[in-house]
Amino acid sequence: MENDYTENLADFGFRELDEASKLLSAIKNGLPDDFDNQGIRVGFNRNSGYVFLTNDEYQVAMYDDQSKELYSFYSTPYEGREGCYEELLQEYDDMHSEDQEFMNEIKQYNREATA
Repeated sequence: MENDYTENLADFGFRELDEASKLLSAIKNGLPDDFDNQGIRVGFNRNSGYVFLTNDEYQVAMYDDQSKELYSFYSTPYEGREGCYEELLQEYDDMHSEDQEFMNEIKQYNREATA
């Protein structure tokens, strides 16, 4: 069975290499505030088609074509909902309490980082 996740650039197609290039170029504009800079590498999920940065903490940063910047992409711990903070916030009322707590921690961290 083929692994859906790879960091081997030989497994990337032309589209994926283009996305990886955008991610790497965007690093010069800064990483998301809550993204640790240890062990940064490019990952590709063949199942979803997503190309992203990841790190030793398994955090994920994606590239926004409009802003040309990186943003954090989250997976909630209980239900596995995925998206950026703003997308997940729209689902907050329907989330399990553990996922709501996760969202509150992100909000608190971002508040402290910008203070």
